[in-house]
Amino acid sequence: MSLGEHLLELRRRLGFIGLSIVLAAVAGWFLADPVWDALSAPVLEIALERDRNAEINYTSVTEAFDTKIAIAMVLGIVLAAPVWLYQIWAYFVPALMRKERRYALGFLCAAVPLFFAGVAMGWWVLPNIVVLLTGFAPEQSSTLLTAKVYLDFALKLVLAIGVGFVLPVFLVLLNFIGVISAHSIIHGWRWAIVVISVFTALATPAADVVSMVILAIPMIVLYFLAAGIAWLHDRRASKKAANEMATTDISATD
Repeated sequence: MSLGEHLLELRRRLGFIGLSIVLAAVAGWFLADPVWDALSAPVLEIALERDRNAEINYTSVTEAFDTKIAIAMVLGIVLAAPVWLYQIWAYFVPALMRKERRYALGFLCAAVPLFFAGVAMGWWVLPNIVVLLTGFAPEQSSTLLTAKVYLDFALKLVLAIGVGFVLPVFLVLLNFIGVISAHSIIHGWRWAIVVISVFTALATPAADVVSMVILAIPMIVLYFLAAGIAWLHDRRASKKAANEMATTDISATD
């Protein structure tokens, strides 16, 4: 394909991606209210458990509309994920060899469920984090949160944990294409635990040790699982290379 044909193909793929996200966002508009009710439930829990005023406020005329639009767009991106991931994969597939295509497809098949698992984990710990952080306020005070800031905090927390669950898949992919060895992954386990601990400490408040541990344990397990897969791959690659070398030596001797 010429450069112009590549650009036309890219435009076509981007058109499908944009259309799928817009259509999914329309569906997300009707789901925005129950999603927002679930996200704001921890704030109402503060009012019930601690018997103090806790509210989410809209500080401008358009903030309620903007909040619903933001939720609908995020839901649209999530709901349309199978479509836009396929379009990205289909655009790059013609340039990949058969083995690389298998790696790319395997990466997508593993990354998507892990991302949703991370999002589910973030959604699960969100109420504990909100209750804990707002609990530092004096007893006689009120918890008055703006909708835009609270939504931004909740979405960043949930999506960051979702992305964190996908990172071990990148290690496996880098190992399969020969960028990093299993020995390097296993040898760096101490640094990995430190990085995971820092990540979970940033994603959760430092005082909420329980949530931090709950998030860190599955990420550490995924890291060592990635190391195990990389080790099996390197071992199989070494055996294959040794067999090919032995076959070459025999052929040369004959």
